[in-house]
Amino acid sequence: MLEAFMLIQVDAGAGSKVRHEISSIQAVRIAHSVTGPYDLIARVNVEDMDTLGALLSDIQQVPGVLRTLTCIVKGLSRQA
Repeated sequence: MLEAFMLIQVDAGAGSKVRHEISSIQAVRIAHSVTGPYDLIARVNVEDMDTLGALLSDIQQVPGVLRTLTCIVKGLSRQA
């Protein structure tokens, strides 16, 4: 399983509509509106890199999405 955060820039005024549409995608666990250089942050879980690429393509096709940045979460192992 692969976890990632997607930072998403959208057209002015499109944040709520884009967030709603992205939230309906099964791999998207949660999507938040944020302030700063990006407008939305989505946490996603997928099986592998190929699936992540397909998901990214789907998100980039949502009307109003301008740019994305994907940050893959690297798991840390705990040692006793």
